[in-house]
Amino acid sequence: MSYEVVLTDTAKAHYDGLEAGTRARIRKGLQEHLAHEPTKLSRSRIKRLQEMEHPEYRLRLDPFRVFYDVVGRTVVVLAIVPKQGANEWLDENGERQA
Repeated sequence: MSYEVVLTDTAKAHYDGLEAGTRARIRKGLQEHLAHEPTKLSRSRIKRLQEMEHPEYRLRLDPFRVFYDVVGRTVVVLAIVPKQGANEWLDENGERQA
């Protein structure tokens, strides 16, 4: 069973700001990793974020990080950021568990 992958306005803006070739790689990665098993953890690709309530997961698509939540059968992509900006984005936009 597949999941619907939805980009927030922020994620769409990040995606639209990328070069065409990079957008194609990101689109392929989202389809390959998030449309079928978005919660299947792996050592190199998908990680559940510790101590974070929101976003729940991070997908590594070098040199980018995709932050997302899973709500039912929908994957909500919150941001697509370069690796070097990932921690800054989390500090500004993430919600830590209480």
